[in-house]
Amino acid sequence: MVTQHLSSALPAPAVSAAYPMAKPGYGKRSTPGQQARTRDDFALLPTRERYVAGFVDHLPDGASMSVKQLAKQLPLYGQQAISTALKALSVAGHLRRVRCAVGTGDETRWVFRTFWSRTARDNEWWTTYLATETASQAAAPAPPPARPESPAVAGPAPEPTPVPPQRTPPQAPDAEPTQTTGPSPAYLTLARLGRNDHRLGLSADDCTTLEPLAAQWLDRGVTTDYLTNTLTAGLPAQIDSPAGLLRRRLIDKLPPRLPDTTNTPANTPAPTRRLLVECTDCGRPGQPEALPDGLCRPCHTTHSTGGRPSPGPTQIAAVKAHMTNLRDLLKPV
Repeated sequence: MVTQHLSSALPAPAVSAAYPMAKPGYGKRSTPGQQARTRDDFALLPTRERYVAGFVDHLPDGASMSVKQLAKQLPLYGQQAISTALKALSVAGHLRRVRCAVGTGDETRWVFRTFWSRTARDNEWWTTYLATETASQAAAPAPPPARPESPAVAGPAPEPTPVPPQRTPPQAPDAEPTQTTGPSPAYLTLARLGRNDHRLGLSADDCTTLEPLAAQWLDRGVTTDYLTNTLTAGLPAQIDSPAGLLRRRLIDKLPPRLPDTTNTPANTPAPTRRLLVECTDCGRPGQPEALPDGLCRPCHTTHSTGGRPSPGPTQIAAVKAHMTNLRDLLKPV
């Protein structure tokens, strides 16, 4: 008698047409060069990871990839289980979470993407692919220009009625356009920190107080996205005083002043800004090569040791001493 071995993985639910999409420029993004979809996709993954992977794989590009939203659509697992499954899919080579600053000057904003690959990729492939992704590719496509309304009845267009030219009075040579003053780039950069990370929410007075310190960074040639990245990288889990933490970072990490390069051509393109990979577990940003398997070093160590931190020399010595005491107690009298 032939026994058929069926997969223990649960079939992922169909993607609803009403599944929420992320804001333009955010959400899921499929990588190129994937193999065609088959029934054996994700066959080597555990049941839960295969279930989540099958659902994510059928989501359209631009779909929301937050843990909260996925947990709403997958009722078998809660948010913690979905987060753990996404971390396992990152280690398996199917996804990477990234952030990238797009725009220039005061229009700079952070774009968050989850790159997805049905075909498992190794770290070398992900590092090469993410290193070539530019901010312009991660940004949302510009809306197409609006087409002029077509006339209701087809026919020859009426001839325009000639309008006699009107003379405009000459403008005084010393007339200057009125200039409106607004918040400085340093102030806007500080004010937007709370939108990128709620732990760094500042009041208007805090932004005004820290504005001179942030302006020193911009005066030394750094960009607003560089300043934002420095202030938001490696944050602690809990921040009691956002203004105090940012003030200390603005003072301690102030970059040196570099001499002006007068021989640089005026039409030299700005350097390409690379994507920052986010740790799939804790969200800490870093360069692609610094986060193998999509995990930062502490999370990667915890994952490799099965969720337990590696014992240090003191702990090893304590265990050895405890084992010696146990052997002494168990010796026959």
